Amino acid sequence: MDFNEKLVILRKEKGWTQEELAKLLYVSRTAVSKWESGRGYPGIESLKAIAKLFSVSVDELLSGDELITAAKTEAESKASAVIFGLFDCMAGLLMFLPFFGEKSGEQFLSVSLFALSNIPPYLKTAYIALIAISVLFGIAQLALQNLENSFWSRNKALLSVIINFIGLFIFLVSKQPYAGTFLLFLLVIKLIMLLKTR
Repeated sequence: MDFNEKLVILRKEKGWTQEELAKLLYVSRTAVSKWESGRGYPGIESLKAIAKLFSVSVDELLSGDELITAAKTEAESKASAVIFGLFDCMAGLLMFLPFFGEKSGEQFLSVSLFALSNIPPYLKTAYIALIAISVLFGIAQLALQNLENSFWSRNKALLSVIINFIGLFIFLVSKQPYAGTFLLFLLVIKLIMLLKTR
């Protein structure tokens, strides 16, 4: 018997709905539905929680092949979180590398954010705040990889893409194409990774 069938039987024996099981495991109902339909496996921590909840061993829940698949899925998820976190931290390079254009007489110079002086202070502050938010979010992704919070697990990649998109929009609207191109490059890689994992 496969894991998904065992999970359905165990849940029904307790008389729980998918929603109730999801609340007990601190995951989304969609995750439980995905597991029960055989479209995926829970991570190792969720497997331990399921085993504890139903007073069975992880070995009783999964066959050897299923355990390998679950471990592989978790490893891919953690690798993806590390890559997203590193890309968000890479936005910090915008503060130090010459990605910003500044007019000096008849010429345009490439300067770092800190050397940028011919723009309104509010715009420079917005750039710094945006980059700082991206870097802090990247650090949070790296530090909180093992957090079993369902909101964080489901939405950290989406939040990363949204922050990246806002930065791209602000840089392009304020006529900073090099900084915008750098963020566009990061955004495209993130979107490709998201599409591969869905």
